[in-house]
Amino acid sequence: MPALRRYAIARTLASSASPADAVARLGFVQYDPIRAPACAQDLILRHRVAGYRAGDLDRAYAAHPLDEAYLHVYGVMPAAQAERLHPRGDDLEWRVEREHPGIGGRVLRHLRAGGAAHPRALAKALGAGATTSGWGGSSSASTRALDMLQYRGLARVVRREAGIRVYGPSAERSRAEPPSHRARTLLETLLRLYAPLPEGTLRQLARMVGGRGLDDAGRERALARFVADAAVASETVDRVRYLWPADEDPREAGIDLRVRALAPFDPVVWDRRRFEHLWGWAYRFEAYTPAAKRVYGYYALPLLWRDRVVGWLNATPVAGKLDLAVGYAGTRPRDAAFRRALDDELAALRAFARTDARRAGNTVPDR
Repeated sequence: MPALRRYAIARTLASSASPADAVARLGFVQYDPIRAPACAQDLILRHRVAGYRAGDLDRAYAAHPLDEAYLHVYGVMPAAQAERLHPRGDDLEWRVEREHPGIGGRVLRHLRAGGAAHPRALAKALGAGATTSGWGGSSSASTRALDMLQYRGLARVVRREAGIRVYGPSAERSRAEPPSHRARTLLETLLRLYAPLPEGTLRQLARMVGGRGLDDAGRERALARFVADAAVASETVDRVRYLWPADEDPREAGIDLRVRALAPFDPVVWDRRRFEHLWGWAYRFEAYTPAAKRVYGYYALPLLWRDRVVGWLNATPVAGKLDLAVGYAGTRPRDAAFRRALDDELAALRAFARTDARRAGNTVPDR
């Protein structure tokens, strides 16, 4: 178990030269718009790119072969990998299509004629009315149609303006690869992102991705072939079968000597099943939990020290200052090295939050 813990940390926290290199190395970086104290993608990349500043990924996006995409969740990935998701979803009717017949075609024609469109400008141009968003609220029908076209691979995000996605038409696709090839490629992407990965979690992720080769008819067959392949290594620990790429050796991983406040969606902690097994306590993301029922806090950042996740940190703006509150899952580490490393991480997080606040037009000075 100690070697597996060290491996889970070291393999994903390797340093990259740029945001685009980090995305290519990981294969996928999850997005989340909540700033607490910065967006999830920025909190993920600050640990992997030296000198990373909030918003660097958005600034680099248009100049590199990257695509925002729905894998198992929404995020950004290398364009060549995102291409393998498609064609997808043509057989599923979205609510916006039922409520506004023909809206997808109208939006796509507008994109192809104009090259790129901001959702507000598109809504004004088409005057398509409203529909229900993916979160249950109200949304412009044309904006929801953009989501649909992006999911199907017909539209793509070309850039962001103040965090808002600006869309353009996707390039014409070459002929789709066979479903079995698609399934294998996407399973490998998931494994390299989250290894060492419990087999049960890989099955869950495959269901979330879906589409050709990973649909209900082919998913179990694709998983069985993939897990049995010589390119996938495995070991059973406490009746949990872990999988990882066979070209990696968990025994070679060293110990990370920094304290790190991780995003709730960081690959180190994303899988809650693995989290509880490796670190012995149940972390929960509680941003959408009623305040009275929260245990850890609105946007608790798991706190990594050496080969353990020892607790969590909440970063809350209070009266123009960033209040950092640390909680521990068990006994607080007592050694002086931890105290120094924690102070360094808190100072780094405050500095990082100030760069994000300036980008967002807010102010978060020193505490």
